Amino acid sequence: METPNIRQEWLAVLSTAKREDLEHFWRDLDAGHAFRNLRNPESGLTMIRGRADGSGRPFNLGEATISRCVVATEDSGDNSEIMGVGYVLGRDRRHAELTARFDALFQDSAKGVAARDSVLPVLQEKRRKAADTASRKTDATRVEFFTMVRGE
Repeated sequence: METPNIRQEWLAVLSTAKREDLEHFWRDLDAGHAFRNLRNPESGLTMIRGRADGSGRPFNLGEATISRCVVATEDSGDNSEIMGVGYVLGRDRRHAELTARFDALFQDSAKGVAARDSVLPVLQEKRRKAADTASRKTDATRVEFFTMVRGE
């Protein structure tokens, strides 16, 4: 079993990846696991909370649509049960299901490390490039304000 921080990192990458990329990797990876849905993919609302200045008291910012799914499969190493979860923003239930399946696969004691090493670096690089592109677009519209002092 992996440490919670490592799992949080791969869940963050999977939940923000494009569904088309996940579909592509899933077709190529097809590890032969039989998955069963413990919680079928479904969409609902969640409350988004914020903090003033990032450190103040929390307040309810608004609601967001999320999709979630929970799957189970057997570990190929010791036949124990593995559960995978998927939570994604929006109504894309298939994305939530793929995230849950990858989460379960990445926890597999025999195949998990190889699966992670083949999928995560590519998705992380795409995520980094998308963030860089968004940052450059934001920087291109930046306006610098300054104050002129009169008569001094």
